[in-house]
Amino acid sequence: MNKLDAQYQGLLDDILNFGVKKNDRTGTGTLSVFGRQIRHNMNDGFPLLTTKKMAVKSVMTELKWFLKGDTNIKYLVDNGCKIWNGDAYKNYLNIYNYNFKDDDTIEPLTMDEFMEDFNEDQEFREQWGELGPIYGKQWRSWKSIDTNWDYQEDWLTTNVDQIQNLINDLKNNPDSRRLMVSAWNVGELSQMVLPPCHYGFQVYTRELNLDERIDYHNRGSINKSSDYFSEHMDVMGVPNRSISLSWNQRSVDTFLGLPFNIASYGMLLHLIAKEVNMVPEDLIGNLGDTHLYLNHVEQAEEQLNREPKPHLPKLKLLSSDIMNGDFDYELLHYHSHPPIKAPLSN
Repeated sequence: MNKLDAQYQGLLDDILNFGVKKNDRTGTGTLSVFGRQIRHNMNDGFPLLTTKKMAVKSVMTELKWFLKGDTNIKYLVDNGCKIWNGDAYKNYLNIYNYNFKDDDTIEPLTMDEFMEDFNEDQEFREQWGELGPIYGKQWRSWKSIDTNWDYQEDWLTTNVDQIQNLINDLKNNPDSRRLMVSAWNVGELSQMVLPPCHYGFQVYTRELNLDERIDYHNRGSINKSSDYFSEHMDVMGVPNRSISLSWNQRSVDTFLGLPFNIASYGMLLHLIAKEVNMVPEDLIGNLGDTHLYLNHVEQAEEQLNREPKPHLPKLKLLSSDIMNGDFDYELLHYHSHPPIKAPLSN
C-alpha cells in the first residue's frame, strides 16, 4: 500500500468515526474534524490517489488558470474544466435576486440556460464568468500601495506579482523564511465569489549532500568516487538543493476537494523546483476544518473499502513556463480504481 492513500483513507475513517455534525453555508451539512495534516515525500511518486481515478486534466487546467492570474471561468470552460461553473452561476443568482427580487415578471436563467448563454455570448462570458479577485489575482497581481513618495497624495496603487517575487527570492536568498504566497487579501474578500479555501503556501529549501545529488542525477548508476563528477556537478546543472512546499487550508472538502488540492500543489512544487533547479522533496497540507459533506458519506465509505494500488505514478515534466502559466507533462504508470461520482456543494 502506498503511504498517500493510507493517510487519506485514515482521514476519511477519522471523520466518519469522530466527525461532529455541523451546518454549513451550502445547506448540505457536514461531518467535521479540525487540525489535521497530510504529508507526502515526492520521491514516492506523484501525489495522485489510486483508490479512485482522478480528473487529472481538470487539476492541471485549474492550476494553469491560477498561474495565469485569470479570474474568469471562460479559460476553464474552454478547456473542459467545470469545477467553478456552479460558483459563477451562484454569483449570477445572487445578483439577480438583489436586483429583481420584487419583480415577478423576470425569471432567472436555469443553470443549463446560464451555461448555454455563456458558451454562445462573448459579452455574457465577460460579465458573468468573472469571479472577483480570487486565487490567480492574488498570486499574480496583489493590490498594494507604493509609499516611496514624500507626500501621501503621490502614493500610487501598484500590483505585486507574488509568484515572480517567490522565484526571485528562491534564486537569491533560498534560506529565507519569507518564501510565501498568500491568497487571503482581507481588503478584497468581500469582492470574491468565494474566499480562498487554501489560502497560502510556504516553501523551504535545504542543501543536498554529495550522495543525494548523485542519486538524483542518475539514481546511483554513476560511480560515487568519480572525482570528475564531484567537481563538475554544478557545470552539469545537477541541483544542489531540495525544495518542500507546505500549504494552509481553512476549509477542506475531503472527498472531492482534498485529492484535487494535493495533486495541484504537488504539480506546483514540481514547477517551482524546475524553475529554480531544485529537487522536489516534501509536500505538506495543513488542514483546518476538515469535513465530509453528508451527501458524500456513502462515497467515502465505498472508497474506504478499496485496496490502494502499491505504487503512485511518476511525473515527467515535458515543458514548463510557470511565469506564463503554461506547462506540459506525462504521467507514467498511473493505475487506479474507477472514479466515484459525488455532487458538488456550492
